[in-house]
Amino acid sequence: MRMMFAAALAVVSASAVAQQAVVTLPMDTIIQVTPVTEITSIDMKVGDSQMLQVAADVAENGVVIIPRGSPVKATITYRTGKGIGGKSAKFELTFNTVTVHGKAYALKGKHRQEGRGNTVGALLGSMFITGKSAVMVSGQAVPAFTAEAIPSV
Repeated sequence: MRMMFAAALAVVSASAVAQQAVVTLPMDTIIQVTPVTEITSIDMKVGDSQMLQVAADVAENGVVIIPRGSPVKATITYRTGKGIGGKSAKFELTFNTVTVHGKAYALKGKHRQEGRGNTVGALLGSMFITGKSAVMVSGQAVPAFTAEAIPSV
């Protein structure tokens, strides 16, 4: 009788582990990402890669699928410099991948960052007043989306 109980307990335990192992984060799940270090429009160009990280754990059914701090790769897909008359700089990041336990998974989504313009200078018509550089600081969380399902470990 004890052997049958132990065998039944082992089957239940194995079943619970198997159920936990099949938890999958669905495609189009929103994740919050933040730059690892400050990203600025000053010396960047279109095509440059930028490193970000996941800002908070992403869980499905109580199981953390993407841990906080997981690396995120993005590419600069648009950039303008600051200009005369108070025009501010802008850049756009396109999210590419998030790496979870050594495997890269596709992301989608974009974030546009704009510098603050100098409207006073623009109103005065000064050709010598320029806008501000666009800066994205570490800790600034922005949304990205999973482009594929991501299984738990």
